[in-house]
Amino acid sequence: MATHQHQLLQHAAGMAVQQHTHVLSGGAAMAEMLRRYEVGPIFGMGGFQLLPFYEACRALGLRHTLINDERCGIFAADAYARVTNRVGVVDATLGPGATNLVTGLAESLNAGIAIVAIVADAHRDHAWKNMTQEARQLEVLRPVVKEIIRVESIKRIPEHVRRAFAVATSGRPGPVVIAIPEDISHAEHEFLESELFIDAPTNSFQSRRSRPAPDDVLRAVDLIRKAKRPLILAGGGVHISQASDALLALARSEGIPVAHTMSGKGAIACNDPLSAGVFGRYDRVANGLIAESDCLIVVGCKLGEVATKRFTLIPPTTPLIHIDVVAEEIGRTTKADVALVGDARLALEDIAATLGDGSARLRARQSYLAEVPMKLAEWNETAKERTTSQETPINIGRILGELNRILPEDAVLVADGGFAAHWGALLFDTKRAGRHFVANRGFASIGYGLPGGIGAKLGVGDARIVVALTGDGGFNMTMGELETAKRVGANFVLCVFNNAASGYVKALQHSMYGAGHYQSSDLHEMNYAEVANKMGCLGIRVEDPEKLAEAFQAGFSNKDSPTLIDIVVTRDPARMLPAVDNRTLKVNKGDRPV
Repeated sequence: MATHQHQLLQHAAGMAVQQHTHVLSGGAAMAEMLRRYEVGPIFGMGGFQLLPFYEACRALGLRHTLINDERCGIFAADAYARVTNRVGVVDATLGPGATNLVTGLAESLNAGIAIVAIVADAHRDHAWKNMTQEARQLEVLRPVVKEIIRVESIKRIPEHVRRAFAVATSGRPGPVVIAIPEDISHAEHEFLESELFIDAPTNSFQSRRSRPAPDDVLRAVDLIRKAKRPLILAGGGVHISQASDALLALARSEGIPVAHTMSGKGAIACNDPLSAGVFGRYDRVANGLIAESDCLIVVGCKLGEVATKRFTLIPPTTPLIHIDVVAEEIGRTTKADVALVGDARLALEDIAATLGDGSARLRARQSYLAEVPMKLAEWNETAKERTTSQETPINIGRILGELNRILPEDAVLVADGGFAAHWGALLFDTKRAGRHFVANRGFASIGYGLPGGIGAKLGVGDARIVVALTGDGGFNMTMGELETAKRVGANFVLCVFNNAASGYVKALQHSMYGAGHYQSSDLHEMNYAEVANKMGCLGIRVEDPEKLAEAFQAGFSNKDSPTLIDIVVTRDPARMLPAVDNRTLKVNKGDRPV
């Protein structure tokens, strides 16, 4: 017996000796783990601390994309993650590289987008001795991420990377920082092959799903069964959960119209008969439907300021079912009668299964369902003044009208954080379910349009069209990334709304203080098409609305470079906003008008 045990121990020892090993620097171990996670493009700008990581990216053939500003790098990674539901990856060097990530990390945290950010940190033997570019960077980053993981031991790098991907993709997804000190990045360690495993389901989101409590589902179902005018309010969480199919199945089987937030556009196709369009600060007919509803079903939406018109939209006595993966979001801004804590897709599937055959309820709601497309058709007629406008300078509504007419159903429209997003949310129609409208509503930072276009294009590939909308102010902030787009072959179409102003601010000043009361909201008149041409891209300037379609087609057919269409739009601040005419707008003291 003792001899047999001795033989087993010798065999086990032999197996351990034979296990394949990898001698890797800390930076190379990080890169090797990313390779195994099959990450997409990595956006970053190098520095001494991360040189081993960069060398490993080269040796391993990882797609690393040099950007000109770290904020734009994380915007690009964020857009890539939105259109693929895969983790976006960005890196930054010590000090200013790390702190430049703050705005983009805040966007991803608020919007629930999975990001892994690799940040260089100071050499531990010399930290806090006035090292070059050293700062309390992790304290700066902590409030805008889900978790910070600082590497203190090189052998734990594989474990830390697995943890970062698990945290980034579970619950409400969000950004995670891995901070790697210089000495660990440059040091070497012998890793066993068995230590370099990955947790494959966490390379995309939603990775960890949970169901709501069955008793809560029964309470929600009871409200839906009784309702004559139920309405679904879909937020960006529908896309995060990839819940569009489950949402549409429930809506069709029960006869429930679907309205959406700006981030939730595409929860179902905008041209579906059940679509009620956007609700909130900007709407077509959905706000009226909310007022008349007898049961609201909120799915993956935080019910924040824009979605609720500064918390005035949702009637306090209307029964409300709120589905959210983050328990503490439910009831935060609006009373919920039933809280369903869990993944949106699983919650919708559980509701549908518990409801059972909805054919009788569907028949009873036919007259209600008929109202939605009829009201939308009436609204669309009133919108033609903008969507088919002949005026010059060009009405932004005409731009969205042209895009609705000519974009294929698999196209992606990226909208910058200013009124590009607001015009797009109100007037752009997705032709199929899914994330075909990308707007950075988590933090609504200006400057997302150009880098977001890069990330979206790299995410969806050459075969699909990507159009990005930005203002001249947003383009001025990020102009250098046009060089990035050209260099990496991200051949998308960037539309610059050229109104020679910080248009949203100027329109607000006009609405609050009247004509002529403008301060620090005007820009120099520029020809951005000439700028694009000088940067090796195709630049087209459009001043006649009848030339828009031709310019778009030229951009779609251009496979050699990005295309910038410089569109001269209205200079009248009374006509810059999408949902109101400021000439007739009345603003009460203390209100935010739009």
